[in-house]
Amino acid sequence: MWMLTIMSPMRAANPRNSMVQSVDRAVAVLEFLLQEGAAGVTEVANGLNIHKSTAYRLLATLKERRLVEQDAETERYHLGLGLVFLARAVTADLDIVRYARPVAQRLCEQTRETVTVSVLAGHETVVIYQDMSSSSVLSVDWTGSHLPIHCTCDGKVLLAHLPENEQRSILARPLERFTENTIVDPACLREQLRAIRADGYGCAVEELEIGLSGVAAPIYAAGGGVVAMISVSGPSVRLPVASIPELGVLVRNAAAVISRSLGFESRPAQDSGTNAIPA
Repeated sequence: MWMLTIMSPMRAANPRNSMVQSVDRAVAVLEFLLQEGAAGVTEVANGLNIHKSTAYRLLATLKERRLVEQDAETERYHLGLGLVFLARAVTADLDIVRYARPVAQRLCEQTRETVTVSVLAGHETVVIYQDMSSSSVLSVDWTGSHLPIHCTCDGKVLLAHLPENEQRSILARPLERFTENTIVDPACLREQLRAIRADGYGCAVEELEIGLSGVAAPIYAAGGGVVAMISVSGPSVRLPVASIPELGVLVRNAAAVISRSLGFESRPAQDSGTNAIPA
């Protein structure tokens, strides 16, 4: 009888009591079905050395979440379409990084500042790629960091392109103030979001941290939706307010190149410069 034993670096490094057993077993079921192709409740129970009732509950839960499916005739289980949707999300991020990397590297060399690519994660943004110039005085690796949506250049660009109902939901909540420059008045923030949509880029001047400024632009997918942002950030003394319009054009052009790589047919953006001075 085939027996599945999961040994991962994460398990080896952490004590077993740090794990949630039901989640661990659910993952084991998925890996078992990946290995076997299809299996019944008894096969899963024997393969994982768990009680048959436990195997049934795990399979029933995974089936409810569409992570596994059950053949109506054989009653055997196999991996479900829900996993495909999860995989697509990961694949989409990987595709964005693949197309963004060379563009981000060129932008980093051109500006000699830190360039990041971010995506939406709940009501925050998460950095999925970073390129840092050797001349940059910033040494923070933002990769994997979750950042506020209302006071970062990446976040505000994303917020500007969310559906109206989602914008209202976010702006209806109290907005945390990080510095004296953080915009916490929903009306003022709405004005800046309108400017972002008009200009094709957005900025944040010392709103998250004193001394840190940035400019970001949206990356579009083939269907026309915003899927990511690319930004340039650095010390405010090197990115003064007067430089924002010029930097905004550079970032916007870089985003357009990535968007075209993702299949988006670019449309002209206005260059009103209204993002030069934050509200």
